[in-house]
Amino acid sequence: MQVEATFAEVPPGPLAVRMSRSSPGRYALHEFAKNVFDVEVKDGRGRVLTPQRPTLHQWDVTGHDGTVVVSYRVYGDRVDGTYLSVDATHGHLNMPASLMWAKGLEQRAARVEFVPPPGQPWNVATQLFPTSDPRVFTAPNLQYLMDSPTEVGMFTLKTFSLADGRNPAQTYRIALHHAGTEAEADAFAGDVEAIVRETLPIFGEFPRYDAGTYTFLSDYLPWANGDGMEHRNSTVLSSTGALAVPSQRQGILGTVAHEFFHSWNMERIRSRGVEPFDFDDANVSKDLWFGEGVTSYYDALIVHRAGLQSREDMLDDYAGLINAIALSPGRGFRTAEEMSQLAPFVDAAVSIDRTNWQNTFISYYTWGAALGLAMDLSLRDLTGGKATMDDYMRMMWTEYGLPGTKAAPGVVGKTYTAEDLQGRLAQLSGNATFAREFFGKFVQGHEAPDFATLFARAGFVVRKRAAGKVWAGGAPLVQGTGGVRVGVVPFDSPLYKAGLAQDDQITALDGAEITSAQQFTDALAKRTPGGAVPITFVRRSGGAPVTASLPLEEDPRVEIVAAESTGATLTAEQQAVRASWLGSKARR
Repeated sequence: MQVEATFAEVPPGPLAVRMSRSSPGRYALHEFAKNVFDVEVKDGRGRVLTPQRPTLHQWDVTGHDGTVVVSYRVYGDRVDGTYLSVDATHGHLNMPASLMWAKGLEQRAARVEFVPPPGQPWNVATQLFPTSDPRVFTAPNLQYLMDSPTEVGMFTLKTFSLADGRNPAQTYRIALHHAGTEAEADAFAGDVEAIVRETLPIFGEFPRYDAGTYTFLSDYLPWANGDGMEHRNSTVLSSTGALAVPSQRQGILGTVAHEFFHSWNMERIRSRGVEPFDFDDANVSKDLWFGEGVTSYYDALIVHRAGLQSREDMLDDYAGLINAIALSPGRGFRTAEEMSQLAPFVDAAVSIDRTNWQNTFISYYTWGAALGLAMDLSLRDLTGGKATMDDYMRMMWTEYGLPGTKAAPGVVGKTYTAEDLQGRLAQLSGNATFAREFFGKFVQGHEAPDFATLFARAGFVVRKRAAGKVWAGGAPLVQGTGGVRVGVVPFDSPLYKAGLAQDDQITALDGAEITSAQQFTDALAKRTPGGAVPITFVRRSGGAPVTASLPLEEDPRVEIVAAESTGATLTAEQQAVRASWLGSKARR
């Protein structure tokens, strides 16, 4: 992509022109300057200037006449929420990966013109402010400009308008780039509208989108990468999935719900740790378990309430959360807040050395979603259904999101802290002890909630999904030469207790040769929990085979089922809790 950036009325002295190192909604460094080349700098009279480059992401321009014009080309071949992709069908533009900016001019407004390839009648979809020219847009400041991804191409556009009963109707736009049919596009637009309608009652009103529009920039293409990225008045949605495939469509809709929920939680209800967003460095916050994780809790819930996901599929999602935090050794090493602070190391961060994250880290998405689930069911139990997580989110919106809308576009006027999160829970529940203990045990501590008790109150049973079956502990098994190679071995798992480590190769179980992962699984399936069995393996470092004792432990993973499926009869209280929790809240 060819870019020309003009900086006018530049104060005397050097002008530092930069490419960003991070992108809104992503917390790791991505070094976007790596794809910039063919840079040329001129002043207002066309004189060529030679900039100095003190770092790989900065060009220092001196000798200008008050105007600096920087032209360059930038390469991009990745469709997702972070990078840039340009091909014969479209331009998929994330602004930090696309545009240079100037230090000291961050508060200035910007004018952006999109120029398609010659002869291409491409359209533009963006949250940037429109002008009378359909290819020219503006941004009030750098924060808004960098937060405004744009799709340029021949996309399918679907729109609908909704009012929330408090404010005038706003327009929702779906700019869809996909390989499907018009009927599939219409069906997708209907599902998106159902999700939007089902999210509204949680907060009680829509945000006031800055140009009166919210845009779903949706790329579902074989060469796209699975991603979702929130922005103030838009979201980027990308997937290799096809709208025509039900199994792929389910994941697509979950991402739609997640990113749209962010237009409140993260974009306007915002932690002090990520406001304002720093384009020069990694962004660290201990509150991502709430901003990202609690949003993840609502993914399946909203899609289910909207009638787009079965209850069983939703319960499977929640069982996965429970298993993850109950069985991960990482919970013993770091709290939910500490996991949140590690986002720059794991949020699409790139490294080539191996880590032991499987043993020391739980995603703040996963842990936060489990905490949102626990907080919701705990509030319902503590208050007899008078307070719910929906009420908590509405309170956070009223206290922090809504007041912040008085700030300039791209700026959040009132942020929250970890202490605020606990304080609002105490306020809503009317029980400061409950709030203090919940945060002390689960957010700032290492304990796991008692999900079996919490789910029982809604008429669901948390039980072992493979009772009486043996498991080896969840380590990945990969086919090796002459045996089965083991991936990262979870601490305290049966394989760990037997002495196996990553890259060791299992060659026999109870004296019988093992040559495949399926063979190993089948051999364990023939046994019952209790006692141990000999296991033979070769260390990755070589040497003679080692024979050790593999404990035969019962599979601890759980599933969640409706109590009535086990023969139980629901009480009236259980029926009421379930209906209140899972029933649709949308006004049809």
